[in-house]
Amino acid sequence: MENDTVRLLRECDAGAKMGIESIDDVLSEVKSEALKGRLVESKDCHSVLTSEIHTALQRFGDDGKDPAVIAVGMSKIKTNAKLAMNHTDATIADLMTDGCNMGVKSLSKYLNQYPAADNEARSIAKRLIEEEERLGKSLRAYL
Repeated sequence: MENDTVRLLRECDAGAKMGIESIDDVLSEVKSEALKGRLVESKDCHSVLTSEIHTALQRFGDDGKDPAVIAVGMSKIKTNAKLAMNHTDATIADLMTDGCNMGVKSLSKYLNQYPAADNEARSIAKRLIEEEERLGKSLRAYL
């Protein structure tokens, strides 16, 4: 159970950090105050979850996991390229929606992959998935 719990929490940690970093990458480019507010709200939610994840991981003597360097790099390249071609809130919403979909997919996979994870870790993963779904849905108005 401990191994599944730590593994799930590590993946949640990497996912939440990736979400925060992705929001930070586009926040200064957003024109709409409403969209900016929604992104800040989601970033705050990701930060709260990251704090919970770190507290849970500390009980196991684990430092967590950063997002894969390649994933971060590819995300930045894609973001910069798309914004260079079409610098609009719709482009930002499109990029962020893709990120949310990837987050939901990967976190759902890990939730299924680590069935022996404890209830706290599973709850954190589910709340992170819910936030990604909520953000993705709210971005549809800007596409």
